[in-house]
Amino acid sequence: MTSYGGYQQTSYGGQGGNDGGGFMGASQQGSQGGAQRNYADDTLRPLTIKQLVDFKEPYPNSDLVVDGMLTTQVTLVGHVRVVNPGAVHITYRIDDGTGMIDVKKWIDADKGEATPRFGVDTYVRVYGKLQSFNGKRSIAAHYIRAIEDFNEVNYHLLEATYVHLCLTKAASADGQAPQQGGGGMDAGGDGMFVDGGYGAGGVGADMQARLSPCSRNGRTVFNFLANSATADGAHLNQVASGTGLSARDIMSATEELLGHALIYTTDDDETWAVLEC
Repeated sequence: MTSYGGYQQTSYGGQGGNDGGGFMGASQQGSQGGAQRNYADDTLRPLTIKQLVDFKEPYPNSDLVVDGMLTTQVTLVGHVRVVNPGAVHITYRIDDGTGMIDVKKWIDADKGEATPRFGVDTYVRVYGKLQSFNGKRSIAAHYIRAIEDFNEVNYHLLEATYVHLCLTKAASADGQAPQQGGGGMDAGGDGMFVDGGYGAGGVGADMQARLSPCSRNGRTVFNFLANSATADGAHLNQVASGTGLSARDIMSATEELLGHALIYTTDDDETWAVLEC
């Protein structure tokens, strides 16, 4: 059983038996000549999309490694931005507030899967295999389901953080340098959520003092905006996806931040950027 410190292999609902849904426990072996990999040894990794798209491949078609761990089976959570039905698969573009990635669900005509099951702005959990072609990453989905409880979004981000820290701290304890470009949270590197790390890592002491009278939601929204990857700020939907707050809480928090002259609106009344950091 593979483990990350106290974090052990789990099927996350994927049945490891012989029922056809066991993409975690089933023995998947290459049919081509040469060395074969036993994918039954793979652990299902909870990841953010930023971790999936940021890590560097040492050479084309190399093994996909995140935080120093060979990674193929992944699970991610996000909301559907674009739906593109095709003849052989349906492509969903998924956004989790840290980035976007294409998720391809192959059509099984016998099961009537030609019609997309999930519409735009639906929150979903994806289980699948990470793939890379010409440097572009995508997910070949084994299973996609709608999220009914938004707490699952927050839980997934916490779990992805926990696994990441288990792996990177273990590497540091062994005398190895923390992984770069694979979702590391080391100073000067990219964070696993948004550039610069999620939280107040890039906010100075003066700004922290100005934030002190703000509510917890206000500080959460400000920290997310301060680490936004674009100069135009972040839209309400991005903030909701990245923080797990409701639209009502975000609007209340941004009104508070606007009142303290900490943020300003950019493209519209639901897109904000920090005034200064």
